[in-house]
Amino acid sequence: MPAPSSPLRSLVRPLVRAVTYTRWLHLVIGAIVPLAGGLIHPGLSAPSIGDWLTVAALPVPLVAAVALLPSARRAEGLQARLMLFPGKHARVRAGADGGAAVGAPADTGISTAPSASWTDRGRTALWLVFRMEAGLAAWLLSIWLLQVGLVLSGVSVEEPVVGSLTPHAGPAALAPLPLLALLALVVAGGRLDTRIARRLLGPSVRERMTALEERTERLLERNRIARELHDSLGHALTLAVVQAGAARAAKDPGFTDRALAAIEETGRAALEDLERVLLLLRETGRRPAGASPGLDEAARLLDAARSSGAPVAAEITGPVEDLPGPVSREAYRMLQEALTNALRHAGPVPVDVRVTADRSRLRLLVANPVPGDRPPAVPGSGSGLRGIRERAALLGGEAEAGVRDGEWRVAVVLPLR
Repeated sequence: MPAPSSPLRSLVRPLVRAVTYTRWLHLVIGAIVPLAGGLIHPGLSAPSIGDWLTVAALPVPLVAAVALLPSARRAEGLQARLMLFPGKHARVRAGADGGAAVGAPADTGISTAPSASWTDRGRTALWLVFRMEAGLAAWLLSIWLLQVGLVLSGVSVEEPVVGSLTPHAGPAALAPLPLLALLALVVAGGRLDTRIARRLLGPSVRERMTALEERTERLLERNRIARELHDSLGHALTLAVVQAGAARAAKDPGFTDRALAAIEETGRAALEDLERVLLLLRETGRRPAGASPGLDEAARLLDAARSSGAPVAAEITGPVEDLPGPVSREAYRMLQEALTNALRHAGPVPVDVRVTADRSRLRLLVANPVPGDRPPAVPGSGSGLRGIRERAALLGGEAEAGVRDGEWRVAVVLPLR
């Protein structure tokens, strides 16, 4: 457990961080606009407090009008990310499509998207006005504190920053106090600037909803890829383990050759599925070499299950080849997982497969007896049945699994419309 820092270290630490001074620079840059306007009117020759109030108020309509430009919010967001936060994200670059900047961590809380609503424009206007007024105040206080320090040190000041607030001489021992106050102002002003920036330049409700939708889509895509890997590789490995065990138990050279051939074929199919999924993960922009298999290729699954020594009786009726693409692909994966589940937990027992398609729905039933003396089960993650239910739910269908009349049954109903 790290030792607590001393109060002195806590006070000194902000003064040795570069971001403290970039924040201060970001704050006082806002004074450029009112100072430039003040040179024109009312002038900055021995200005009074009233003159400074005029200097602060005159540019407000112009600054508010600039905030109406959608790009103003983006420019302020990029500048705030660059100067108010430490780290590598200072190297902000725009996306190729002109969208939000990339390369910055999400915890900055600063949006770089252009204004998309009047609420965004209003928040940008408040931010620009705050930055201008706070920057002018910070600049005036900084100059005044420096002048006070010089006067206390014995240096005369010919033109005070505010005529009615002329620094007066005092004990020289007090000279460091204005400098310490200036350092405290630098730290506090930068922190206030950062906090207000998060409030006024933070993501809008629409941007938060968009980000949430994108994150949800990414999670769903990852979940779908995980199911693809589980179903494809789990099926291949289960068949390989069952076939290898059966070949060793049979001690028949002919059966061993057939088992090895089936393992090779199943492995090749699994490698094709793995390559397709890896292409999606790499996001190379290339299209996969082959499309995901559909239910019209169910014969491959049935033959692979039979080659493991399990008697598989299959009955497929209806226009399976004309099923909608998503239904056909998901049904193939469900059948694959149901067969894998039977082989994994019951061994090479008789399996009954029934696939029925009509104009409105697809029915899938996989049943196998539950032996009293079960063979050793192949270890699995236990997520296969959950994946079947999730696939069915995404297509608006239903899936059930359980023991009925001494059989383990997996029943799926998928609508076709």
